[in-house]
Amino acid sequence: MIRTLPNSKAYLWGFKSYIILYFSFLFAPLLVTCILAFNDSQFPALPWKGFSLDWFTGSSSERVGIFHDQINLQSIWVSAQVAFFVTILSTAVGTCAAFLFEQENFRFKQALYFLMIAPLVIPGVILGISILVFSTSMGTFFEDSLKLDVGLFGPGFWLVVLGQFSFISTLVTLVVSARLKKFDRTLEEAAMNLGANRFEVIWHITLKFLKPSIISGAAVAFLMSFENFNTTLFLVGSETTLPINLYLQVRDGSTPVINAISFLLIVSTSAVALVNLYFSRRRA
Repeated sequence: MIRTLPNSKAYLWGFKSYIILYFSFLFAPLLVTCILAFNDSQFPALPWKGFSLDWFTGSSSERVGIFHDQINLQSIWVSAQVAFFVTILSTAVGTCAAFLFEQENFRFKQALYFLMIAPLVIPGVILGISILVFSTSMGTFFEDSLKLDVGLFGPGFWLVVLGQFSFISTLVTLVVSARLKKFDRTLEEAAMNLGANRFEVIWHITLKFLKPSIISGAAVAFLMSFENFNTTLFLVGSETTLPINLYLQVRDGSTPVINAISFLLIVSTSAVALVNLYFSRRRA
């Protein structure tokens, strides 16, 4: 499409129709979910029965709102904890890996890079099953050979953290590497010529330059961990994360409290995105 050339009415009509249909397909389900969060009905679907806040603040035996639903609140807390530890580990390891792969000369660089991105190609279901089988085998080995019961190898909180970390750290590496490629190495050389040591150069110059990408990578890691389902499904223990808990509720039949949870998540993530956009424009 060349903007300076005139376009026919048919082309402009088709272009506008495409834009409308594309964004309607993306946002219509989210809009319907948000509206149904206030539906005065026992079912999380149409028809509309009237406006109600019961699915947020209700505390009766028939209608328990999200703010009084201990099971869902606990699953949200578990997801937040998992996402926190995954974000810390993935950001630290991913940033170090970005430095590694930006080194000019070291052996097996391409092979190691291929191994790093492999978890992104492998389906999450296969990755979850593989981690579960490996951890179970290791747990059995320690128990049979060394008479040690290592809880880390059983399904549970920390196995979920390690399972998600195995592929989310790759995303952080790619985000940080993309900005590191634009870094001017002469800045480091100038700082060292002025008397700074290697640690001071990295801390005050390199990491400061990478700060936006590190924050972006951490945000991506947190969101990817919080909403992960495929891998977590096979590694979770008695403490279920929010996506697993919602899946169990939908499978067994639930109330519009699911829509209320979705509404709160949509609003909170949108608010974070707007705040990030605002500060990004201020920095620009």
